[in-house]
Amino acid sequence: MRVFKFGGASVNSAEAVSNMASIVARHLESGPLAVVVSAMGKTTNLLERLVPGVTPPDEQAALWAQLTDYHCDIVRRLLPGDPSAEADVRRLVTELRSVCNGLVPSDLQYNFNYDQVVSYGELISTTIVARYLQSRGVDAHWLDARQLIVTDNHFREGRVCWEPTRSRVRQAVGDVLGSARRSLVLTQGFIAGSGDGHTTTLGREGSDYSAAVLAYCLDAESVTIWKDVPGFLNADPKYFPDTVRIEQIPYNEAIELAYYGASVIHPKTVKPLQNKAIPLYIRSFVTPDSVGSVIGNFRSIRPESPLYIVKSNQILLSIAPHDFSFIAEDNLQTIFTMLSELGIRVNLMQNSALSFSLCVDNHPHRVGLLIERLRHSFHVRFNEGLQLVTIRYYTQQVIDRIVGGRPVLLEQRSRTTEQLVVPDGENAG
Repeated sequence: MRVFKFGGASVNSAEAVSNMASIVARHLESGPLAVVVSAMGKTTNLLERLVPGVTPPDEQAALWAQLTDYHCDIVRRLLPGDPSAEADVRRLVTELRSVCNGLVPSDLQYNFNYDQVVSYGELISTTIVARYLQSRGVDAHWLDARQLIVTDNHFREGRVCWEPTRSRVRQAVGDVLGSARRSLVLTQGFIAGSGDGHTTTLGREGSDYSAAVLAYCLDAESVTIWKDVPGFLNADPKYFPDTVRIEQIPYNEAIELAYYGASVIHPKTVKPLQNKAIPLYIRSFVTPDSVGSVIGNFRSIRPESPLYIVKSNQILLSIAPHDFSFIAEDNLQTIFTMLSELGIRVNLMQNSALSFSLCVDNHPHRVGLLIERLRHSFHVRFNEGLQLVTIRYYTQQVIDRIVGGRPVLLEQRSRTTEQLVVPDGENAG
């Protein structure tokens, strides 16, 4: 059994879905597949705006029309003359409207509401892809990830409950595939279900993690993530014009890079694969015959090269007690409790005697609540419009080129890694 994951860019149009189906059909010749699919294109971003309380009611009609028209247009191009496929899409949109009508807009309920709404992107996309694969003669079986992957009730960042998940995945996939050699199961990335039946999600870009969870539970031969890049690059081409493809990456190095924000893999993806020595391939759906990259049991990266990770839309918070006392353990406990409750991940932090600085993704809803709560007990200053640049295997020459004369607001350096918080620029290089 092999596990394939296709992200939103690989299914964002009728042509893209057709290309994805061709890749799947060809690889089915070598044995069964478990295929994980994300929401189509930028659907998740659209659905975030439909979470109750986010968009004024008078602006929602256009969003609902956009959601419906986008997916129905793809269905009509893929399956002309099959009105039942379009009816499936419209049924799911109607179901989602009903879900939204039953949710109460609330800051306290936001994370719960978010998961119930945004999960429909994957449900719609996999319904379309399954119908299209079947129309091409592929023995594809649609499975509901909410019934497979079990999490706790930590909405938007569900923590996997491994034993019930393993049991459900093995039973469901075994029941469907049996001894069939040219069949596949198709399920959703990103979404899961709590033990008490609520929809949860695994964090943004969590479809990679979904694939890793399935692979771990199925003792898979490998996982392949199909992307629009030729493999694991040493930098994001949006920021660096001269990127290098890394052919092989050790598990531990990949975990470090994911932790620092490498967008090619989800931070939680690698560890369950490492635990069972399952290789993770990163390949291009644009040039599916190319070699790509592999993460596995290697001693070092090949070729050796500095690795750059750029996180934009960062905000730097500087926090100090009202009475100008020292920042001590009790202050830090208060701050980290707030961060945990709001689901805010710290990308970089630094402590001094009188203040505590932290750099986080600038999600206005959550960060705004954090600043409001912090100001009850602390002085808070912040800078917006920043980049966090991480360089693995740096040299001073590389650092100077990246900074490019910009002021450095925060800096941390270890033997192998340099991190810099600087004003955002059009090009980090």
